[in-house]
Amino acid sequence: MLTTLQTAYSDTRAADLAWALGREPLPALAVLDLQLADATVQLRLLGASHQVLLEEESGTCSETVACIPGSSTPLPLGVAKRLGDWEYEFAARVETLSEGSFAGRAQELLALVADHPHGLAGTFPGSPHAFTAMLAQRTEGQVRWRTWHAYPQEGQLVVTRTRVGVRMPAPVL
Repeated sequence: MLTTLQTAYSDTRAADLAWALGREPLPALAVLDLQLADATVQLRLLGASHQVLLEEESGTCSETVACIPGSSTPLPLGVAKRLGDWEYEFAARVETLSEGSFAGRAQELLALVADHPHGLAGTFPGSPHAFTAMLAQRTEGQVRWRTWHAYPQEGQLVVTRTRVGVRMPAPVL
């Protein structure tokens, strides 16, 4: 699903993004509710980037990547945590692209996510290449999502990927 977000572009620098687990739902500009087997996933586009809410019988998870006022946790390159019975893994990278490459990559990503049944993308007023996009899936008993946060004025694309799955017990020897 592709939408135009009715808000000012508030997180205008990749370096301003922060990461947080366990935050309450923040006001969203666009929402996509998904049922992936026994997992309920809500993809949320915020004025300041994204939030994913995951709920399963074994627990809940809330991931926020956004410009969070007062946050002291910058966007990490990687995180691995135990959340109850789950293993949570997060990774982020920043791609710096030329103006022409950035425009092509933006169009490619928006086309990929816009037509995907588990995808949500929102463009911000002022630039067709200022967007946040999200794509979720369930595979091998795990819920996974990828996100893209575009900063055309810097030529930067922040790419994240997350995996949440039930922790497997160690084999008995």
